[in-house]
Amino acid sequence: MHATEVFGRYAQDYHQSALPDEVIHHAKRAVIDWYASLFPGLAADPLAQLEDVLADDLDRGRARLGNGRSATARAAALFNGTAAHAAEVDDSFRDAMYHPGAATIAAALAASQDAGANGLAFLRALVLGYEVSTRIGVVMGRPHYRFWHNTGTVGTFGAAAAAAGALQLGPQPFAHALATAATFAAGLQQAFRMDSMSKPLHAGRAAEAGLLAAQMAARGVTGSLDVLDGEAGLGQAMSNGPDWSQAGATLGREFHITRLTFKNHIGCGHTFAAIDAALALREQHALQPNDIAHVQVDTYQPALDIACYDWPTTANEARFSLHYVVATALTHGSVRLAAYEPAQLDDVRTRELMTRVDVRVDPAIDAAFPGQRAARVEITTRAGDRLMHLQPNRKGDPELPLSDAELESKFLELSGPVIGASRAQTLLEHIWHLDRADGLQGLVN
Repeated sequence: MHATEVFGRYAQDYHQSALPDEVIHHAKRAVIDWYASLFPGLAADPLAQLEDVLADDLDRGRARLGNGRSATARAAALFNGTAAHAAEVDDSFRDAMYHPGAATIAAALAASQDAGANGLAFLRALVLGYEVSTRIGVVMGRPHYRFWHNTGTVGTFGAAAAAAGALQLGPQPFAHALATAATFAAGLQQAFRMDSMSKPLHAGRAAEAGLLAAQMAARGVTGSLDVLDGEAGLGQAMSNGPDWSQAGATLGREFHITRLTFKNHIGCGHTFAAIDAALALREQHALQPNDIAHVQVDTYQPALDIACYDWPTTANEARFSLHYVVATALTHGSVRLAAYEPAQLDDVRTRELMTRVDVRVDPAIDAAFPGQRAARVEITTRAGDRLMHLQPNRKGDPELPLSDAELESKFLELSGPVIGASRAQTLLEHIWHLDRADGLQGLVN
């Protein structure tokens, strides 16, 4: 049996079984975090341009954009998936090196709105997308992540599985949806190794492509069922020929959606352990920027590869700069949306401190990636003291999770300025009760 068929068989069993209350709760948390990511992303590039391009697909259809406009399902998936990744606030599943929410929930929501589904059906669809796609990401492994942006590639499977779930596809059509989705999967890391607007579009295109694959499978379109594990399949072409035999081994027994990372800072998640370590030292020793002679950051190789800008000149580059976010944390005590506004981007104290920050790979920390995202920060003060903090996990990782209250606070902080505090509170309460909602009207902005 090919891997696509294993997932298709699981989908059949999934449709016939109830989800544990814990899983439903974590699905709601994922939706809350998705909206917390979506709303600030609406004002980011390239959303205005994308909305113009999609004009022919707007103001009609049963789905909705994050700004409230009606749209066809695929246009909504593309737009909302892009917005949910644009502000760099979205969730991740660490072992798959992947931000599953942006594309998976965008596709699940668009497909569910289009089908007139209720709240529980929507939650079940997105859980299915998380469970299938994260396992594909785990199998593809670090060799895939060397060149490919998993949120675009693996995200296509999250969207396809979620949309197929919303459409209640049987085992064979479900497998064919994944097979077709595999030929759509794309997204290169080089797209964000220089300043560009392409990165969030990876998530949007994944959402749209996965939804399209499911819609086509529902109408009898077939794909190559060996497209993941075949001799010229995804595993060979985009990884190192990984073993797919255990891809579905824990399906139904372990739910990956219960082990998500929710961001506690704004920016590239590979920088967060270093930010946490820097903040710990700042608080423990009441450090001010002028107290610091040198900052040494030791972490894993992908953090240096992706958060690669030594001297960022734009907000987008700053989100991918270890030097900048660590210096900002030490200067301002946080790395939130304000960190990317002109006042903080051009802050003289931060810029001066950046010249005293060095980053390098620690072999032991690197060897633990992707299962652990650690960093060590050592600060030498002008008084000659050497202060060190090893951050083994990031705040927001499964080992140090955001509580429901902390997640709510993040949601209200990021959504309130966009939709207003009262509407944000109403939406939050609606999400917590989604499993009892007759429809999805309460999710419309």
